[in-house]
Amino acid sequence: MKILFVIDTYDTSNNGTSISAQRFAAELRHRGHEVKILTAGEPGIDRFALPTFRMPVFQPLMDKHDFNFAFTEMETIHEAVEWADVIHCFLPFAIEVEAKRYADKIGKPSTAAFHIQPQNMTSSVNMGKVEWFNELFYRNFRLFLYNKFRHVHCPSQFMADEIAKRGYTAKLHVISNGIQDEFLEAGHRNMSMGKPAKSPEYEGKIVVMMVGRLSQEKRQDVIINAVPYSKYADRIQLVFAGRGPEYDKYAELGKKLHYPPQFVYLSRDELITLLAQTDVYVHASDMESEAISCIEAFATGLVPVIANSEVSATPQFALDGRSLFLPGNPKDLARAIDYWLDHPNERAYMERLYQKEAKRFSLENSVRLFEEMLMEEIEDCRRAQN
Repeated sequence: MKILFVIDTYDTSNNGTSISAQRFAAELRHRGHEVKILTAGEPGIDRFALPTFRMPVFQPLMDKHDFNFAFTEMETIHEAVEWADVIHCFLPFAIEVEAKRYADKIGKPSTAAFHIQPQNMTSSVNMGKVEWFNELFYRNFRLFLYNKFRHVHCPSQFMADEIAKRGYTAKLHVISNGIQDEFLEAGHRNMSMGKPAKSPEYEGKIVVMMVGRLSQEKRQDVIINAVPYSKYADRIQLVFAGRGPEYDKYAELGKKLHYPPQFVYLSRDELITLLAQTDVYVHASDMESEAISCIEAFATGLVPVIANSEVSATPQFALDGRSLFLPGNPKDLARAIDYWLDHPNERAYMERLYQKEAKRFSLENSVRLFEEMLMEEIEDCRRAQN
């Protein structure tokens, strides 16, 4: 198949949706498909390039999130849609709306994905918990885009349930964004051969890590504020992997700790190496459509401690209540961290169970299910035209 991915921002490693698009594209090519990207940025052999839309007033914030909207250049969008056998839209914005409109006009099959919760956007303007504002986004996404599709990919059952109860009418395909084999292979090594010795930088320290954008809804502040409540406060080294607009705030907040937090931005292999030196992984986010970084962490053989938020899919990964804490509550997070540090044998046992659990989230399996969704849409489109 010739598959067109439509996504405003593709070339970044600080955005879960973009990372998922990159990984799916690579795996689909490996499976013999031709994949091109319709996106903002520089032209390339694998893409149809659109100009970047510089957003008045909000562009500095967009830059901090490593995200840009693509400009709706009709000629390029139409050329891309005409090239493809099937079109897949990752986001609910202007270029996706136009790609869908033109695909329908010329009879091309198309699917969509619901990756971005409204709260991911509204949190950036301090309105992430304003229910009516979030509901407005859900409504507009439904009316202007998603209810025009027959098939929509949801990265978690949680996300499928959230949009189904809001009147989204497409067939919803629950497919994890998937993790690369390298994380599973690292976990197998760590479990069978033992984790490597810590580097001199971390020797004698307890490494507590979170991977994710430094933004309000990810709640790295809760982790920082939890450390003083821990009995291990003078040994804990926090490591945050990611970039984002809250860096200055979190760096300042972390100065009170015995070991100030480290902020790093890592390649995949560097991340795997650092996860092997981590004692406890924390995912404190208030809202997530899946949180692939949490799966990657427990795939390498780590027990996760997860915020039990009602607007997050991540609690689904907890194998029991010991891996959950009250969202936004530093004291309860410290309690959960201390439990696992106090019970190293239990932690070692659960690390093996979590590593085994991660195998069902393999990228290969996810892309196979994604292929099946595309083929179903192609067949439905053919029938509709006959």
